[in-house]
Amino acid sequence: MQLCSSRAGPCQNYAAMLIAHRIALDPNNTQATYLARAAGVARFAYNWALAEWKRQYEACKVDNSLPKPSQAALRRQLNAVKREQFPWMLEVTKNAPQMAIIQLGQAFQNCFAGRAKYPQFRQKGRHDRFSLSNDQFSLDGCRIRIPNLGWVWMRETLRLAGKILSATVSRVADRWYVSLAVDTQDDSPLPRTENQGAVGVDLGVKALATLSTGESIPGPKPHKALLDRLRRLSKSLSRKQKRSANRKKAKTRLAKLHARIANIRSDALHKLTTNLTRRFHTIGIEDLNVRGMVKNRRLARSIADMGFFEFRRQLEYKAARRGGQVVVADRWYPSSKTCSGCGHKLEKLPLSVREWTCPYCGAVHDRDVNAAVNLKNMAVSSTVTACGEEGAGLGRKTKAKPASAKQEVSFNHD
Repeated sequence: MQLCSSRAGPCQNYAAMLIAHRIALDPNNTQATYLARAAGVARFAYNWALAEWKRQYEACKVDNSLPKPSQAALRRQLNAVKREQFPWMLEVTKNAPQMAIIQLGQAFQNCFAGRAKYPQFRQKGRHDRFSLSNDQFSLDGCRIRIPNLGWVWMRETLRLAGKILSATVSRVADRWYVSLAVDTQDDSPLPRTENQGAVGVDLGVKALATLSTGESIPGPKPHKALLDRLRRLSKSLSRKQKRSANRKKAKTRLAKLHARIANIRSDALHKLTTNLTRRFHTIGIEDLNVRGMVKNRRLARSIADMGFFEFRRQLEYKAARRGGQVVVADRWYPSSKTCSGCGHKLEKLPLSVREWTCPYCGAVHDRDVNAAVNLKNMAVSSTVTACGEEGAGLGRKTKAKPASAKQEVSFNHD
């Protein structure tokens, strides 16, 4: 999608987009058992293929005449031996192991391209998921048809129109979800921004976000609020005997609490980013070094509890869908140490100093509000002057790569 200003007029166009809609499932006990079995088959196939990949690669280094491993060859190899060696894999859909090996091939592609680390083995309880190609399932309102299982109820209908590419069924704690990837033509995007101008957003620990308008949005801090309960459940789990039924129950209770913490944080971030992108056309933020920030043992828990990376991710894609833009300041941009009135820059400003007086113009600044105002000014100076042309400034605008357009199809594959 092209990021053009609201004044661009004819320059605006909307390309096809890949959007995933995650919907909770409502399976009965029999269906939940099948989903768990299919996830186990996918996990086994992924780990088997990864082990074979390593073995074949080491053999290639010894004998150059041997072919290099590939996901296509590993899929054929598994199909040739699974009926004799792994007959239990036939109890679930064939897509579960096949798509897992395809995902392993994509993981190696990302690794070789420098976009990801070397693939690791999947663990039970942490990677409980399997994927289906679009010809292996169908939708009918609030139902999804899964091979060898039948219709499973969904909590809501798919809200996106377009070509369904794939479905991934996953488990979080004791709940099952399906994520449907849709290639949709963005003919009817989200409502345009109210265009209240530009805004600067300074992220922090005490307050999740401070706006250049003076607004302060406190974070829910769910991990801190539920930390005592988290410690109690963790201690209870550590005291249970391994491979016992009580340990399994305690593990489920702990997983549900972790899921609740993640849901509270995600809900707050979605509400905040939706509100910002709905109101403001241009948003200025900082390029925070979160990985380096969490190395501070005094602030690591509080920083992780805010979800800075997720805030930026949501802000970028929501602004793009509404026709706005996010301008990211350079990591070394002195937003807090620069006076937003006269531009004077301090040499040092300890983190403990929350208010300071400019020695040049005498203005009294709140640290967070001053940083947000500077981010706003930076975003305004870096906005698009013409469609595709950038002005001067220290920031950089986020870009979204347009996806290829595809034909729209019906949701039913019957």
